[in-house]
Amino acid sequence: MDALAELIRSLPDGAVVVDPDVIEAYRYDWSREPGAGTPVAVVRPGDAAQVQATVQWAAEHRVPVVPRGAGSGLSGGSSAVDGGIVLSLERMRAVEIDPDCQTATVEPGALNAEVKLAAGEHDLWYPPDPSSYEICSIGGNVATNAGGLCCVKYGVTTDYVLGLDVVLADGTLVTLGGQRIKDVAGLSLLKLFVGSEGTLGIVTRAILRLVPAQAVASTVVATFAEVDAAARAVVSMRRGLRPSMLELMDRTSINAVEDYRSMGLDRSAGAMLVVQSDAPGAARAEEVATVEAACADAGATAVFLTDDPDEGELFVEARRAAFPAIGARGAVMLEDVGAAVPLLPELLASIASIAQEHDVEIPVVAHAGDGNTHPIIVYDETDPDATKRAGAAFDAVMAAAIELGGTITGEHGVGRTKRSALPAQLGEDVMALSRRVKSALDPDGILNPGAVL
Repeated sequence: MDALAELIRSLPDGAVVVDPDVIEAYRYDWSREPGAGTPVAVVRPGDAAQVQATVQWAAEHRVPVVPRGAGSGLSGGSSAVDGGIVLSLERMRAVEIDPDCQTATVEPGALNAEVKLAAGEHDLWYPPDPSSYEICSIGGNVATNAGGLCCVKYGVTTDYVLGLDVVLADGTLVTLGGQRIKDVAGLSLLKLFVGSEGTLGIVTRAILRLVPAQAVASTVVATFAEVDAAARAVVSMRRGLRPSMLELMDRTSINAVEDYRSMGLDRSAGAMLVVQSDAPGAARAEEVATVEAACADAGATAVFLTDDPDEGELFVEARRAAFPAIGARGAVMLEDVGAAVPLLPELLASIASIAQEHDVEIPVVAHAGDGNTHPIIVYDETDPDATKRAGAAFDAVMAAAIELGGTITGEHGVGRTKRSALPAQLGEDVMALSRRVKSALDPDGILNPGAVL
């Protein structure tokens, strides 16, 4: 406690919280990972210098530091550890737009939606758009290399990170990159920190590339009797197209959304695709026609086109509502496994087989155009047998993705919930290399211990 008192004295009043009731709210992210520990304090710095001071103190006293953004993570990446501190960046919210350079300089606590709004005031756009974009932070997006609904055409977070300020494990603040669009001077250290989940350093500022505002999109909605038919339609259209959005919902997720918030979706459909095109001029009509034809050829039961942005947005909202809607059905274990797009039908078939084998419900939504699926295992956490079956299904889904040459995580990160499966995907040599990088940058292992590795 003497050491903690030292930290409290070194930071402004209120920056260090030791109230157990407040601390409880910072123990988990959205995954509610059961292994979450109890920290001795939550530190809420107001600027980079206070982050440095906190990490320097932690390094001196060998205290674990778990960085935290908005707590919307889905893999236990910001679960607290016993005896450590949670370093919450929620107070660092500044957003500055440079319309000439087409960049946003952003502190880590700023929400994705806040960056989009600020960019929009200058007719610019920040494309990465996780389903939780209204509540997730840029720091968390950088930490997990977050994706989203538009990524099939516009890419993921790393494609928009031009610069980072990072506090290292000894408290050193380094500046990587900048507003330059092209820069290959030195090792590509900037990208090393994107997706590192707070295990190598703590981001205190990000310079993000912006693009001209997106054109109003046309929306195609297609329903299918079976999810396999929808998956085959995705494979067909992706052979020659890169629409600005290509999302899939299966029957269970459609009905979960309707139960949660009635939006007029077809409850009888086995699957639904929501496809958008923002292509310019005559290319728009060609792209839409190709999408409609692919859906029809795959046996769609209905295909609907709208150029009304508000009407199209209703279907996008339905897709975004899937996570909270399914979460309302019971305890959940969230996956984000992926495979190459041509293997999407096989991946979805494997997930359905696993659900049947383990007698669990696994609704699926997917960023189908990327081959990135979100199987969501629903179970009764008060039933030990149901919990055991859900855990077995969770492991089996990851194994199925690896078997197809895919990945255990497309955008949520490894965190703590998936670390046991990582060696099976990466192999011993890559795991050893990863540990050497971790050891070089964090020799005492104080940064987010237990996450990823």
